Amino acid sequence: MSLSFQIAIAFIADLLIGDPKNFPHPVNVIAYLSNRLEAFTRKLFFNLKLAGIVTTITIVCLSFLVVWMIIEGFSFIHPWLGWVISAFFIYTTLSVRSLYEESLPVLQYLKEPNLIKARESLSNIVGRDTSNLNEEEIVRATVETVAESTVDGIIAPLFFALMGGAPLAIAYKAINTMDSLFGYKNEDYLKFGWASARLDDLANWFPARLSLPIMAISACLCGLNGKNSMTMGMRDGTKHPSPNSGFPEAAVAGALGIRLGGTSFYSGKINVKPFIGDNSRQLELSDITQSHKIMFLSSLLALILVISIQMSYMFI
Repeated sequence: MSLSFQIAIAFIADLLIGDPKNFPHPVNVIAYLSNRLEAFTRKLFFNLKLAGIVTTITIVCLSFLVVWMIIEGFSFIHPWLGWVISAFFIYTTLSVRSLYEESLPVLQYLKEPNLIKARESLSNIVGRDTSNLNEEEIVRATVETVAESTVDGIIAPLFFALMGGAPLAIAYKAINTMDSLFGYKNEDYLKFGWASARLDDLANWFPARLSLPIMAISACLCGLNGKNSMTMGMRDGTKHPSPNSGFPEAAVAGALGIRLGGTSFYSGKINVKPFIGDNSRQLELSDITQSHKIMFLSSLLALILVISIQMSYMFI
């Protein structure tokens, strides 16, 4: 059965099930192995950048090969088993439902209003300090996270599943996971995390730019400003310190007519990011809801695009 059907089933499963609790998720396995290998390579190599390169390449290749071998093994028993296992692994790379469910409590606590609980919920999905954020800053951080995660949690995994099935999608997830673990610009990880951070930038380069038209169309379907979404994406997408994160953030900022970026604190240290979008109005609680709508529609459009490309390839 075709890869497009596998991807569609995986997408539907993610919407219906999400990430079950107490579940041996491949990402958790990747994170565990990455941490163990980090401890080993730090001792083995005097050069931290080399240790990081070896760790990154090993985990990515191992993730690809193990998943490929598992799928091939089950396919040998029966083709249908291989198909099911492949669809399962693709499902584990998608985060549509979890992105919504993890960011929704922030909005709910803001509506109560309960700033303390909202800050605590936000701290579960962002790396910045949240203890002193006011309501508008909490909304800004949530919208930025939903926008950025639409790429690395949905569009990019779909893209890599299209390009190489479940093994490549899992390999991408390994890259993304190691960037989350090691991609810090501090004394411990500036050199060691260099390889994982650069590889993550490379892997997300095309998906981030692909998100611009997808999000702009989604904004139109939501009754928002799709034209401004595309305009802001092209104007401000490169302003972000990350070579990729600025594009989805700028697209959402343009669609909503808000400004993102500015001052944040990470581990007590100030971090000033360039502003993205126009400061035409203050952020509101409804902006989180609208960012969710853009995320869901962008996910659906990305799925339709991926399936269309795969099916077109089949008929060539």
